[in-house]
Amino acid sequence: MNDPYETTETHLERLLGRALNSFDLPDALVDRLDRALAHASSLCSAHHSAGLHRETYRHTYLLDDGSAFSLWELVHNTGRDGARLHELYGDESEAQLAAARLCRPGSPEAPRLSSAGSDQRDDEAYWGERGCLDDDLLEEDPRNRETAMDDLATDLLAELESERTAEIDAHLALIRGLRALPAPAPAPRHRLYSPDNSPDHARRVLRRAENADCPGEETRLLLKTAFAHHITQVFGRQCQVEGKDAGFMLYEHAFLLIDGTETSLWEVEHTATPDGRHMCEVYGAEQTAREAMELRARVL
Repeated sequence: MNDPYETTETHLERLLGRALNSFDLPDALVDRLDRALAHASSLCSAHHSAGLHRETYRHTYLLDDGSAFSLWELVHNTGRDGARLHELYGDESEAQLAAARLCRPGSPEAPRLSSAGSDQRDDEAYWGERGCLDDDLLEEDPRNRETAMDDLATDLLAELESERTAEIDAHLALIRGLRALPAPAPAPRHRLYSPDNSPDHARRVLRRAENADCPGEETRLLLKTAFAHHITQVFGRQCQVEGKDAGFMLYEHAFLLIDGTETSLWEVEHTATPDGRHMCEVYGAEQTAREAMELRARVL
């Protein structure tokens, strides 16, 4: 659900643009979400039968005041010719009620369930497997169908209520932790420089960088004049992101140049990749490196 190249602003615009009922969301809520700093999405529940395909997604936003808010998106195939339709809700209970409504055969919101006899029979078989429908009871009194489906809706709501997404909470905790990192100290750090083929060290650091916005040719030429360097680990943390172990490390590679000036490369090492692979990124400023760590934590 998370596109690593999609910003939080673009993600929100996409959700609001495709939702049939986005105009029902309060303007004050939309204004708050417009100032969100990060987002994470997850699939909360799904139902697939011959007549209905339905999923419920949770989109959680980290707001600029440090709080979090979730939008609940209901996606179902009750549109014309089975087209997928989207609905957005600011409250989980509203999304649950909408999902339960769609699961009731014959409801006006799910015409494909009531219009096709074979589909309805398949659905009845599905509900029967869950122990929700009894053919003898239905033959005795058709009103039992309505009662059985009401019971099913109640059970579904209880099931949905119990489903939670711990991955989103882990995302938000990691992002808050990264944002709470202490600001760079204004005083210069005291370093013990080592004259150990520093231009070659700089070349190797830049060569292993995988980010497209790593320092360019100007920095490479400048670092050819380095005659000493010092490496400092500035930050390190292990955490859980979407149920996977992820590690973040930040290193400063400080260089003393031949003219007596100093410059640094900031190296981010992390495993916040889809396959857990180790990745290295290099930046020319500490703040840029910290922002990159925050970005990797929220789009994995």
